[in-house]
Amino acid sequence: MTSAVLATALGAFCAAVPAQADEDPRAALPAVTPEAETPAVFDDEEGGNADADDPAIWRDPADPERSLVVATAKEGGLRVYDLEARQVQSIPAPPPPGPGDAPGRFNNVDIVEDVRLGEEVADLAVVSDRGRDRLRVYRIDPRAPEGPLVDVTATGVPAIFTDSQQEINEEMTAYGLTTWTDRRTDRSYALVSRSGRTRITLLELTSTPEGTVDYREVRSLRLPSTFRLPDGSFWSPCADPGELPQVEGMVVDPANGMLYAAQETVGVWRVRADLTSGPKLVDRVREFGVPATYDAETDECVPGEDPGFGGRHLAADVEGLTLLTESDGDGYVLASSQGDSTFVLYDRELEDRNEHEGGFRVTAASPTLDGTQETDGVAVLNAALGDSYPDGLLVVHDGDETPSEPAREATNLKFVDLGELMDELDD
Repeated sequence: MTSAVLATALGAFCAAVPAQADEDPRAALPAVTPEAETPAVFDDEEGGNADADDPAIWRDPADPERSLVVATAKEGGLRVYDLEARQVQSIPAPPPPGPGDAPGRFNNVDIVEDVRLGEEVADLAVVSDRGRDRLRVYRIDPRAPEGPLVDVTATGVPAIFTDSQQEINEEMTAYGLTTWTDRRTDRSYALVSRSGRTRITLLELTSTPEGTVDYREVRSLRLPSTFRLPDGSFWSPCADPGELPQVEGMVVDPANGMLYAAQETVGVWRVRADLTSGPKLVDRVREFGVPATYDAETDECVPGEDPGFGGRHLAADVEGLTLLTESDGDGYVLASSQGDSTFVLYDRELEDRNEHEGGFRVTAASPTLDGTQETDGVAVLNAALGDSYPDGLLVVHDGDETPSEPAREATNLKFVDLGELMDELDD
């Protein structure tokens, strides 16, 4: 860790936060219910080792009713849904390059608008392929006969973090992802985190004469993995042997070019999206500072006594991040608090602070349309999407889809009317 990053990290913890009360903090949160849900996917051989994870929303400017939700399913590849939550396309992840090698594993996805590809301007879905340590890029075209997503990844795109297939098979590869277009230059980028490490890398997306998309590394930043607590002691989050606290959820605020990054067992960071500034911790998980010991038999971390240095709003892991913008320029940074199955809102400050503004839950609409548990990815779009969602759409991952088939782990996505959520937040 560099001295500059360490100094930033240490400065974030100059004051202790009181220990948490015993009452369930979720009880006071407003609740919204889903309007629809996607078909369940199953993480087993019969289901194609599919595991729903991260969604992104694409708005069709010509016909908002034909807008799409694109979502990763890990080894199950990519799924595309219409606004009725019906699957319209399934894209398989790439096969392993050789016997015993890791197959493709699509982890996170985001949308980039108005990118020039040859003589055309297109919208793109950009995916982090954790299994192959690369980006995959798809042009979005509802009129394409093989579409609506068409692979435009350049031939021979490089691995992002690894130097060999052996390293790729060890799985410290591309993990979380968000995209960003710099308004000053109109250049588009992907910010990608590394599994099991604290590194975030900025990649510039570049078009080729063939109308495909390549990328090149611009720079990287490493977040802290060790923190000085207010009592003067040092703490590192417990993890599997050899691993560091990783980042998955990320989002960039286009108004000021700030990246928000969710370090799962630490909290939410804020840093310039071009990675030229030191990171600042916006909020900590409740478990921050709690000593823990890795138990090899159970493959779990056994926590010790809570010294009371954690935050109040996030329960580890903090996962998906998205930006809820409002017509007046205000809005929220929205975080998925996976540990207690809630969602946390922070003010979309354009200066140097993001105050906590509340939270909410997604609960069951009926016995057959459940709420969300252990949410990973989340996406929101505050724009009219035809008659289906005239006030916008919130899409959230459900890590425990119920009712499910016996002995099969099922996941899916819930679609929530954004107007309902905004009404609840305004009350």
